[in-house]
Amino acid sequence: MGLKDNDVIVFIGDSITDCGRNYEDASSLGVGYALMVAARLGLQYPEKKLAFFNRGINGNRVVDLQERWDRDCLRLNPTWVSIYIGVNDTWRYMDSGQETTAAQFEAAYRDLIDRTKKSSEAKLVLVEPFVLPVPDDRKTWRRDLDPKIHVVRELAREYGALLVPLDGLFAAASMKAEPAFWAGDGVHPSPAGHALIADAWLKAVGVIN
Repeated sequence: MGLKDNDVIVFIGDSITDCGRNYEDASSLGVGYALMVAARLGLQYPEKKLAFFNRGINGNRVVDLQERWDRDCLRLNPTWVSIYIGVNDTWRYMDSGQETTAAQFEAAYRDLIDRTKKSSEAKLVLVEPFVLPVPDDRKTWRRDLDPKIHVVRELAREYGALLVPLDGLFAAASMKAEPAFWAGDGVHPSPAGHALIADAWLKAVGVIN
């Protein structure tokens, strides 16, 4: 699934994708994994003239992506769409009781994929959400987040999308350094955590081994 000349790569999701981007600057990539991926690909394939867009927004859940999908994704005529959503669907349930069931999450996520496939030939990269056990109460998130992680995996399989299997990768990384090294609040990655995501994304796309 190699990159082609003039490919348009859209990263869309929540705060992990957003990572401080300037909403007033349509080309701002923030300071996280989206920037790291764009930097690496620009260095490796300068002749391809790739275009990158970050459309992450802090606090978004999957229903928020549905509402803005045409405007913030399809209108950009992407040839690659990277979707990274899910942890806020759990977070809002845990902190304010706004539940998104696994079935609701799947239906909304499937809608994003179907709308993308209907309007474009874009290749899909599905990034599964993760949570680390810091602070301790994050452990209780597992019962709500795990089914959503499985939804992302199943949709990737069903639609032939590329999968970035972050939950297992962050768990493995936490054997090398404490979980807080990778994500201080269990959710928002450190610079090293963003580098882990960027590496995993590039491996999924086949750019690095």
